[in-house]
Amino acid sequence: MTDLLNLTCALLTVALGLFGFLAPRYTARVLDLAPTHSTMGLSEVRASTGGLFVALGLGCILLGTPMAYAMMGIAYTGAAAGRIVSMSIDNPPQPKAFLYFFFEAVVAAWLLWANF
Repeated sequence: MTDLLNLTCALLTVALGLFGFLAPRYTARVLDLAPTHSTMGLSEVRASTGGLFVALGLGCILLGTPMAYAMMGIAYTGAAAGRIVSMSIDNPPQPKAFLYFFFEAVVAAWLLWANF
């Protein structure tokens, strides 16, 4: 069961990363980001919400070790921490921000609990 849930988390990470990697304009719109005077924002979306997550998920699948999956859990912990700080300070749209936080926190909790 642990292997299946780890793989599911990694595949979800890859799938979500592919949106940023292959469809940065769509991803930017969903995340309420907007390109300004250049396309550098699209480059950042492709890199940080795209390629980074694709590589993270694929790395876990290829390595297949508990430590690889735990590291992905640490990455999701960082994302959840950033989200909770943002929810406290930046006042983003709370239902949307909480949904993202919940996903990040659940994935982080599972990966850390199951793989450490």
